[in-house]
Amino acid sequence: MQQNPKAIFLDMDGTILNHQNKVSILTKEIIDKLRAKGIYVFIATGRAHDEIEEIVPEGFKVDGVISSNGMAGYIDDKAVFEHSLSRELVDILIERARVNKVYYELFPYRAARISLMQDQRYMLDEIQDPKPDSVGINEWLSRKKAIKEEISWETEVSGDKFSKFYFFARTKEHIHHWKEELEQLKREIDFTMSVSSEHNVEVMVANVNKATGIQQMIKSFNVKIEEVMAIGDSDNDIQMLQSVGYPVAMKNAPDRIKKMVSDVTDFTCDEDGVYHYLCKCFT
Repeated sequence: MQQNPKAIFLDMDGTILNHQNKVSILTKEIIDKLRAKGIYVFIATGRAHDEIEEIVPEGFKVDGVISSNGMAGYIDDKAVFEHSLSRELVDILIERARVNKVYYELFPYRAARISLMQDQRYMLDEIQDPKPDSVGINEWLSRKKAIKEEISWETEVSGDKFSKFYFFARTKEHIHHWKEELEQLKREIDFTMSVSSEHNVEVMVANVNKATGIQQMIKSFNVKIEEVMAIGDSDNDIQMLQSVGYPVAMKNAPDRIKKMVSDVTDFTCDEDGVYHYLCKCFT
C-alpha cells in the first residue's frame, strides 16, 4: 500500500501503549519526525484526556487528541468539542450497575472519576487477586491503579458534564449479562456502547465514536477523511478503521480486525509495532 496520508490517528491501548501501559521513547521520536515533515499526528483513544500525560514520555507532543472514544477532542488542551452523558442516564446506569454488582467508573470532565461509596465493597471484590487468566494485564493494572489512586469515592454524584462510563467484570459471563442489560436499556434511552476487551464495556452519547471524533477534528486541519491513516487493534477502533483512507491493524489485533484493514504491522504493541511500521512507511 503506497502511503501518502496527511494525518495519522493512533489508538493507545494495544497500539502505542504496551501491556505495561507505557508509550516508548521510540514511538515519541517517530511521531516527532513525522510532525516535522508536516504530517499531522493525533491520538484517538478510549481513555479520558486527563489519563494521557502520565503514560507518555516527557515531551510527548501530538497535533490533537480524541478521547473517551470520540466524546471529546482537544488541540493544545483546548476543547474542540465535548459531548456529555445526560444526568438521567448517569443515575439510571449507576442504579442498575449496583443491582447487577457491576464495577463502574464515571468520568466527569476535568475532575476525578467517580464511584459511589455504597458500591465500594463489591467493586473491590471484582479486582481481588489472583487476576483471571482472560483479563489482560494492562486492564488489570489500570483497575488496580484506579481503585488505589484515581477514583473519587463519593456519597452521591454531582455535576452535569460526563464524558463516559467504564464498566468491568472479572468474568466474561458477568460482563456479557451486563451488556444484555444495556441493550435492553437502549430501547428506552439511546446511547453508544463500545468494548476494548472481553471484560469491559463503555457507554457514550448516542452516535458518538472515534470515527465521528475524527470527522470533527480534521475540519480544523483542512484534511479529508480519505487522506487519513488510522492504526488500532480492538473493537472500539472498528468505526475508525472503516472510515479512513488508510486503515491499519496491529499484529496483536484479533483476526476479525485484521480482515477489515488494508495493512497490518509486522510487530506487536510490546515490540514497538507502531514505531517500526511508521519508520517503514515514512522514513
